[in-house]
Amino acid sequence: MSRVGKKPIPIPKGVTVECAGPAVKVGGPKGNLAWSVPAPIRVTIEKDQVVVQRPDDLARNRALHGLSRALIANMVKGVAEGYRVALEIYGTGYSAKVEGKTLLINVGFMGRGVGKKAQFEIPIPAGIEVKVDVPAARGNNEPAKFSINGADKQAVGQMAAEIRKIRKPEPYLGKGIRYAGEHVRRKAGKVFAGGAGAGG
Repeated sequence: MSRVGKKPIPIPKGVTVECAGPAVKVGGPKGNLAWSVPAPIRVTIEKDQVVVQRPDDLARNRALHGLSRALIANMVKGVAEGYRVALEIYGTGYSAKVEGKTLLINVGFMGRGVGKKAQFEIPIPAGIEVKVDVPAARGNNEPAKFSINGADKQAVGQMAAEIRKIRKPEPYLGKGIRYAGEHVRRKAGKVFAGGAGAGG
């Protein structure tokens, strides 16, 4: 990680980075992020680059050096370009839509939607945007599609993971919530034993 930590982080056009003691603030077209760098790591700005330094070669400080550099690089990329995680929902009648700052998801749980707009009403955190491309699934082959977008890589990934946990894809028909492009290993359906020879 120490070799990674030594690489300066270029500051793209339109992005600002401010360092005041351990506090690092990064701003850009996709938002603003802040983080406190752990001691004894030091961050400075030199010639439109962020430089992350450690005081010695102790194992702990080498690890913190690489980690700090990686997190700040993620912040710079996040405010400049943003992060996106695409999700798909497979299953007849399964759906996703956004109302205000709430993501509404229906994934076939009987009774949970009674008296509510949807079976699951998920608050959308500040700094996160949810875009629905295809609101409803058609059978098990044409999924509903939506994406989680934001400047904070960790927040985007965490929200996507929490949503996927609501109904992980089952192994027979693949119904449930999965990441776009995720391969679901299918199991063969149960077959009645001796069916071929029944009735002699």
